[in-house]
Amino acid sequence: MAKHKTRQKHTTMKNNQSPMAQTMPISSVDIVHITGEALTPSEVIGVARRAMPVQLEDTAIVRIQAARDVVDAAAAEGRKVYGVTTGFGHLSSVRIPQDQLVQLQHNLLRSHAAGVGEPLSEDVTRAMALLLAASLARGNSGVRVEVVQQLLALLNHGITPVVPSRGSVGASGDLAPLAHLALVLIGEGEALYKGEKVAGGEALRQAGLEPLTLQAKEGLALINGTHLMEAIAILALDDARTLVESAEVACAMSIEGLMGSHVPLDPRIHRRRGQYGQQVTATRLRQLLHDSEIRQSHEHCLRVQDPYTLRCAPQVIGAVRDALDYCQQIFERELNAVTDNPLIFPEDGDILSGGNFHGQPLALALDTLAIALTQLASFSERRVYNLMGPHEWDTNGAPLFLTPNPGLNSGFMIVQYAAAALVNEIKILAHPASIDSIPTSAGMEDFVSMGVTSAHKLLRLLELARQVIAIELLSAAQMLEFRLPLKPGAGVQQAYDHVRRYVAKLEEDRVMAPDIAIIAQALQEGVFAFPVEG
Repeated sequence: MAKHKTRQKHTTMKNNQSPMAQTMPISSVDIVHITGEALTPSEVIGVARRAMPVQLEDTAIVRIQAARDVVDAAAAEGRKVYGVTTGFGHLSSVRIPQDQLVQLQHNLLRSHAAGVGEPLSEDVTRAMALLLAASLARGNSGVRVEVVQQLLALLNHGITPVVPSRGSVGASGDLAPLAHLALVLIGEGEALYKGEKVAGGEALRQAGLEPLTLQAKEGLALINGTHLMEAIAILALDDARTLVESAEVACAMSIEGLMGSHVPLDPRIHRRRGQYGQQVTATRLRQLLHDSEIRQSHEHCLRVQDPYTLRCAPQVIGAVRDALDYCQQIFERELNAVTDNPLIFPEDGDILSGGNFHGQPLALALDTLAIALTQLASFSERRVYNLMGPHEWDTNGAPLFLTPNPGLNSGFMIVQYAAAALVNEIKILAHPASIDSIPTSAGMEDFVSMGVTSAHKLLRLLELARQVIAIELLSAAQMLEFRLPLKPGAGVQQAYDHVRRYVAKLEEDRVMAPDIAIIAQALQEGVFAFPVEG
């Protein structure tokens, strides 16, 4: 996903809308091939949000079988192997008789399915199932081929397990959420199928699938990974990229609306500092502002410098870009990871217990992403505040609160209040979950990542930040009405035209909530993350 130059936009689904409703015939779409190698972010997004079909390849089957042979040998010999012939967590010292190994795996799923709260969205659940299948297919988990095939069958048949969103502490894997997902493989739990919530076994029956009977190690392999954290991370990062690009568009509109100077965007300034994201943002802003009549109209005004939210836009938004690049590195490494425990190494015949299930790398990155987006939203709200006025320096007389008749009309006054309220909540959500830990499993798991809390906070924060950027787009478009007949830069004009496709200019007071909602939806769909030239 190199710098997102070719990142595909997608139409966002509501949480209760089945992605299978948007599926094209298999002959006319790409197929995601599970080979045992790393997935790409675009493949995860394609399966999660566009229901791309998935296929298990022979190279992965060979890997899976080689690891399974090692597990079968260990079980047959009665060797003491964690999770294969022993209990779990603090119960790892308990040996399990040979004739109870199958029951052990089924009991594991049932006992760990203790999640609570609203279900995960369908795109997150589908991404989680795909990541789990791809991890198992790398040949270090010791499951049978049938387990991976069953996971892919759920995806290809549009069976989405109902997974309560809360209950994972982000170490020893995302145990509770993955247990709810895995229950459907054995015909238990609940699932969405053809728009209806049904028992897991009934969903399999209607799709023509048989429930699995798990063998040694398989239940543990299904639940002992970081796949929920990673699913949210990949989807949220894609949405964050879209939001940052859109925020740059909104910022350029505000620069034009507030008659800001273009001098701080000079490339010499940004090359001299050398920060990568800063240079990218400065370039984008210059492109958006290219060929501006508004700039020419105030070239010789008396203002020496603009507020930081205009003058330092490349430095601040660029820092957000750099944070996203860091997160991207962490999340993409995880796309080639095996994160259950113990791990099988068929080339040596070894079964090794470790801690790849610990979510700290993802938790720290998820919290970093939340902090970065908080800065983006807070930065945007300050420009909204500036757009409200008063504008003593404005010889064109832009009115207070962007209304042609202030006093009788309040205009955008309370729209800015809403942005302030959103940013206040966003700042609370930005508090890192990964700095906290509550020990579990009688002290055996004495420091956990809380990475799923980080992930859930990030999803909520993204939603709120999108609304703040929507408010800036609306406010800046309204300010541009008072710059007519002067035209803004070509990219800003394109953004203004997009806003006006959805929302008419404000002539007198009206209910603004629908305006904000429709622009926020357009932001989610990538309407304002358009390429620019100049």
